[in-house]
Amino acid sequence: MPTLSRQALKTALLAGGGAMLCITILAALDRIQDSSLWLMAPFGASMVILFGLPDSPLAQPKNIFFGHVLTTLVGLSVLSCLGVSPLTLGLGVGLALTLMMLTGTLHPPAGANPLLVMLTAPGWGFVLDPVACGALLILAVGWVYHNLICGHAYPLSGARKKAKVSPESRIEASVSEPNA
Repeated sequence: MPTLSRQALKTALLAGGGAMLCITILAALDRIQDSSLWLMAPFGASMVILFGLPDSPLAQPKNIFFGHVLTTLVGLSVLSCLGVSPLTLGLGVGLALTLMMLTGTLHPPAGANPLLVMLTAPGWGFVLDPVACGALLILAVGWVYHNLICGHAYPLSGARKKAKVSPESRIEASVSEPNA
């Protein structure tokens, strides 16, 4: 089992703190504005990628925003055209994955959005509120948190993208194997 360095502990605590801050803000807005919905379960999974692996291509703004919006639109479209059945639930997720891959907006947490909208039938307004508004707020919190609090450049710049930074590099660089 690897030993935990101070840097690994700091990285993990900062990531957890960022996720906590973002979800707390979304939940507070959800409570304050009775007419609006700000929080949905897939956003919790987005926290893992945005705060735990901010250098991952999956954590970049384009992926987070369009991944959530496009997959929600897919789920609502399948629901509207074909209804809900085991086949259409699978079709919704499959089409959402295909669309994210074809548009370069792959964001794994967004893969749950077709299931969420097909099982709850929230209506087309769901795309705007909570999905688009929530994703934008998540990105704003992520930017402030990484750039101003942690001093970590987010999103990836062109030069850092070309360097092909490993998504796991933040933790791997901080964790060392025990001496045998």
